[in-house]
Amino acid sequence: MEIDHDSLKNLDISRKWAMFIAIIGFIFLGIMIIVGILAGTFLSAFSGGETDSGFPVYLVLIMFVILAAASFFPVLYLFRFSKHAAHAVSFLDKQELKNAIKNLKLYFVYIGVLIIIVLSFYLGALIMAGTSISFLKGLG
Repeated sequence: MEIDHDSLKNLDISRKWAMFIAIIGFIFLGIMIIVGILAGTFLSAFSGGETDSGFPVYLVLIMFVILAAASFFPVLYLFRFSKHAAHAVSFLDKQELKNAIKNLKLYFVYIGVLIIIVLSFYLGALIMAGTSISFLKGLG
């Protein structure tokens, strides 16, 4: 299979946008971690170790760390895609193109699995809300 000039041009444009999104993603990951640390620090300093809802403050920090860890991998895959695609376009290297496409595939697989997990949580929450409402209606 051969790749024509227009396809290489489109790949180069795609990799530039992927790099932009990856850099913004890394910046937001850093901000997320800093906000998590600051939120954990301020909440622990101004409350007695628990938030108003009654759960421990360190859970806020753990939540931010989990969200940052879950967000790290797609950003990394986009960054790797962009890096390998740039090398593939510059030097017409088949192996680099293969690595770029592999990282793009990993990005989409990860995002797809993440969407399935989030939708499962939403479905579970809707089922729990529906059963709660039907239970509460039976009390009245």
